[in-house]
Amino acid sequence: MKSKPAAFASLALLFGAFTSFGAVAKPNIVVILADDMGYGDPGCFNPKSKIATPNIDRLARDGMRFTDAHAPGALCHPSRYGLLTGQYPSRTDTNVWPGRPVIKDGQMTIASLLRGQGYRTAMVGKWHLGFQEGGYDKPLPGGPIDRGFHSFYGFRASTDIPPYFFVRGNRAVAPPTKPIAANNTTGWSPIQGAFWREGLIAPDLELKDVLPRLTDEAVAVIQNHTREAAGAPLMLYFALTGPHTPWLPADEFVGRSKAGMYGDFAMMVDAMIGRVLKTLDDTKLSANTLVIFTSDNGPVWYPEDVKRLGHDATGGLRGMKADAWEGGHRMPFIVRWPGKVNAGTSSRQLVCFTDLMATFADVVDTPLPNDAGPDSYSFLPVLLGRPAGNRAMRDSLIVKTGLPMIRSGPWKLIAGLGSGGFSKPARVTPGPGEPEGQLYNLDDDIGETKNLYADKPEIVARLKQQLAALEHAGRSRP
Repeated sequence: MKSKPAAFASLALLFGAFTSFGAVAKPNIVVILADDMGYGDPGCFNPKSKIATPNIDRLARDGMRFTDAHAPGALCHPSRYGLLTGQYPSRTDTNVWPGRPVIKDGQMTIASLLRGQGYRTAMVGKWHLGFQEGGYDKPLPGGPIDRGFHSFYGFRASTDIPPYFFVRGNRAVAPPTKPIAANNTTGWSPIQGAFWREGLIAPDLELKDVLPRLTDEAVAVIQNHTREAAGAPLMLYFALTGPHTPWLPADEFVGRSKAGMYGDFAMMVDAMIGRVLKTLDDTKLSANTLVIFTSDNGPVWYPEDVKRLGHDATGGLRGMKADAWEGGHRMPFIVRWPGKVNAGTSSRQLVCFTDLMATFADVVDTPLPNDAGPDSYSFLPVLLGRPAGNRAMRDSLIVKTGLPMIRSGPWKLIAGLGSGGFSKPARVTPGPGEPEGQLYNLDDDIGETKNLYADKPEIVARLKQQLAALEHAGRSRP
């Protein structure tokens, strides 16, 4: 077995070879994905927010806010699938994740794309896209290190879905063998508060420690990269586990927000983001690092929570997590890239998480293979403030929810009545003479209060046809 100095020397030689191809000039890329944080939680998106988010706000001051950015799914696993693959999650079965990998072997991801361009790729945090499971005392194939990442340290899924254990590479750090009882919090709904399900947990693991431990690892990845990678660019995907349930703010955050334990935990998430940003500063990587911050889907936040606490976690949008309404999938989205993206700017360009792949391909100036990122459009011209030229910019969007949904320009069609998600009622059977679906003009009605389905039959017909065509084609990118 090689000694540490010999191993580091080997790494230096390996990455030194990368620099000869110009990799050193490529920016580091850090993608920070919060979990269940709403559009109205960060102060930079909602001046009336009852949650202090100084680190997210700092990113906005130093970069560009996108006010029309969307998750490709209104739940955790479809959203993450689209982010990593550049493909709409409606094109595959994301529900296999509890026992099988969702991302197919050989399918390009943003990690494998950048790895092929000389990047050192690392993932820390919540995977939620499945492993080939055959027992937690055995290897877990099909996860991050088999889908383009050099390294992985994180959690199998959410911190309220058992079994609970850390994974390093493709092995459990300690298999889950200890029973843990279910937990709920008085005064909140059954799926809010310090909620988790019964199951098995790794010995000596406490759920309250997951978020800070993951942040420690993300910090270490950045620090170690500056010592060991000999000039190769870094791609870090940091998928936080909060403010998804269980809401477990550390003592220093308890009572600090004005949005209850959810707000306190969201403040802790912001502080963890701050630790990562500070590490980029301390290692002098910030100046050449493209940072993207967003959240995977909307919050679990009911109208009664808004009334009780005066905090609107969706910032005036209708609905919440899982819903076809905007609150389920319109996300805070910020890009900071010093010297490239003008500070303190904003954009109304329609963006989807699937667009990261084509954008990163543009950033590193490499063609995107025709069979990769079928629903990915580069928004690099928007970041750089340049005309799109002959590049196709996104003007339509499909989001995977319980009801088929398509956005085209300002028009949004939901093929059914109800939320399609967690808000009640999820589905409504139309009565005689009532519309069969929902149509909204988001330019005039961002809160989705006026259903124009019966008034605009020609637009309904066009969007239905467009939705069917996009689903049938298997791709939207030209």
